[in-house]
Formats: sequence, structure tokens, C-alpha cells
Amino acid sequence: MIIGIPGEIKDHEYRIALTPGGVRDLVAAGHRVLVERGGGAGSGFADTDYQSVGAELVPAAADAWGAELVVKVKEPQPAEYAFLRPDLVLFTFLHLAAEERLTREMVSRGVTGVAYETVEGADGSLPLLTPMSEVAGRMAVQVAASYLEKSHGGRGILMGGVPGVRPAQVVVLGGGVVGSNAARIALGMGASVVLIDRDMDRLRFLEAVLHDKGRLTTLFSNTLNIARSVQEADVLIGAVLMRGARAPRLVTREMVRSMAAGSVVIDVAVDQGGALRPPTRRPIPTRRFWWTGLFTTAWRICRARCRAPARLPWGMRPCPM
Repeated sequence: MIIGIPGEIKDHEYRIALTPGGVRDLVAAGHRVLVERGGGAGSGFADTDYQSVGAELVPAAADAWGAELVVKVKEPQPAEYAFLRPDLVLFTFLHLAAEERLTREMVSRGVTGVAYETVEGADGSLPLLTPMSEVAGRMAVQVAASYLEKSHGGRGILMGGVPGVRPAQVVVLGGGVVGSNAARIALGMGASVVLIDRDMDRLRFLEAVLHDKGRLTTLFSNTLNIARSVQEADVLIGAVLMRGARAPRLVTREMVRSMAAGSVVIDVAVDQGGALRPPTRRPIPTRRFWWTGLFTTAWRICRARCRAPARLPWGMRPCPM
């Protein structure tokens, strides 16, 4: 099979779909791999790294998109729609629940799309989404700690506090992979964490495994518990996932407005439409608080390398045509 790996053009996206190690395995299996020149630079991979393992470097994105199977990181951007065609298999994150225009384009152009976030293992797990969720949950707290600094417009609160001064209050909506990783890191930094989920068995499990990490409170998800927790939060992290569907809007604009000035709001579910509503129509920093969709691509090397081992076995399977 001819496999194309174009460079990513989405804003702030620095990753590449496959590492040189992954390309080497594909070439060894008898496939021809086309990599766009410069495509791996953002992840720390030189063109020579791909050439040395048997990849063919192509000068333009159109050349990589001309392959039978195209492997990407993020969903096609409008400038890439023209590359979609009936005989193409596209393997990438798609997040179609929040992308109506892209969905219609893919249907009208007859492309076969395989979305990483919907690939399930035999046990119902999400093997291609899990590594990304682990990174996103951990880095969400790191980003939040930075934005809490007064120099970044935050409240000037230290995550772990100091003797005589309370720690930051971190509220995490969702106890899945993202939420549990976010809670673990926040607790490790000494913050007080409120973890909200609608699955009582999951809350029992997380309370059992995280109880020795610090100050943890688990709450069942309902409107009242969410509203009260959001109002008291220094950091609010949205970590809600509905498989194959748009994330539910659990936090209203009124709830966000109730937060103290300089609070930090991070919505990891933004690719699926977002679980939180900003106080304005545009999710940008305001004078009351900092709002970010969490640019997970900033940790490009970690994400590129942790994702590749999970993706490769699926990419080498027979593709639907």
C-alpha cells in the first residue's frame, strides 16, 4: 500500500502522524511511505531521519495526499478539503461531532475516514485516544498552575499553598482518563481537588486509588454540585467525553461568571465541542479569568512518541475500502 504522511497545517499543531520508527515498520512490511518534506520538524524529526528508514520524501502536501492511505494527526482543514476523494482512506483524529462542515465535506466527497477517537479495542477501551488523554490531563494542571501566576493574569495562588495559606481549589469535571490524570497531578502539587462524575463506581474507584495523594473530594454530577463547585474553584478543568458525540455543556456562562477574577478555566473537551460555556461567544482571555482550549501540541515530542506505539498496529491492519 502507498501511505502518505503530510505535514500538519492546523494552527499551533506541531506534531507528525508517525515517528521514524513507525515508518520503518511500515516499510519493512512492504509498504511505500511518502513523507512531506519538513513535516517532522515540529516534533524534532529531521527529513534524514525518515529517509534513513526507507521513507520517500515528497516536496508538497498534494504528493502525500495522493496516497491510498493518508495518516494525519488532526482533522483536515478547509485548505485540505480538495484532497478528499472516493478512493482515499483517511486515518486521523476527526471529532466530527463538533465539525458539521467537515462531516458534510467527507460525505459529499466519498472519502473513507477512520477516526482515532472512535477506534475501540475488544474490551471497549479507546487505545488510540488514551495516550493523548493521559498527556492532556497531566498537562492541564501544569498549564493551569502557570496561568494562576499574577504575571499571567491569574489570581496569584500557589497550587500547594504554604503553611497558613490555603492551596488552590481545582475542580475537575469528569473522572475518565483525562480527569483522573488531572486529579493525580493536582493532588501531587498539593492542591485541593474536587472530582465530579456521574458514575458512582468510578468515583469509588478513584477515591480508593487517590485517597493517599492529598486533599480529594468526590461528588456526584448534578447541576447544584457543579454550580457550587465552579463558584469556589480557582481552576476548573473540563474533562468530559461522550463517545462519538458532542460533549455535553455542563457549565453555563452564569456559572463561569460566578468565579473569582483571575480564575483559570481549561476545557480539554473543546475538540468535541466543549463541556464549558465561556462568558462570551469567543473563548479568549478576559479580565475576569483566563480561558483556554488547552494547546496540547505544546508537548509535541511526548505526544508524538507516546501515540505512535498505540496507532501503528491499527494502521498496519487491512483498511476498509
